[in-house]
Amino acid sequence: MASIFTQIINGEMQGHFVWKDEVCVAFLTIAPLKPGHTLVVPREEVDSWTDLEPEVMQHLSGVAHAIGRALDQVYQPEKVGLTILGLEVRHVHLHVSCIWQPTDLDFGNADANASSEGVAAEAERVRSALRDLGYASVVDR
Repeated sequence: MASIFTQIINGEMQGHFVWKDEVCVAFLTIAPLKPGHTLVVPREEVDSWTDLEPEVMQHLSGVAHAIGRALDQVYQPEKVGLTILGLEVRHVHLHVSCIWQPTDLDFGNADANASSEGVAAEAERVRSALRDLGYASVVDR
């Protein structure tokens, strides 16, 4: 059975996309740690990041970097954090999220009740920043 991320990528489930290219997509999570919390996900369904081809991991890191710059521009956090866990969904994904303190990366604090409208609004803010940074070709696909 396809992972929930594959279902989102295939359009079978809703996703608030901010990036789409041939290798990966990025969309906001439905349970954000902070506004703008984005997942960078390879199109290929791979369980562990260590099983990715090095070029794919390098690409995902580059996309996460671009999104991190956009989050920095929009939210002006103390830092932008990057984590790879993969326990909750067995499909590689990089979490890119704003942080002001270490506990901002505690997934026990995720907002499981975030509204779809609120997530959609934050996605538009991130897309706008990515366009400003020169990434319109992958934002507007």
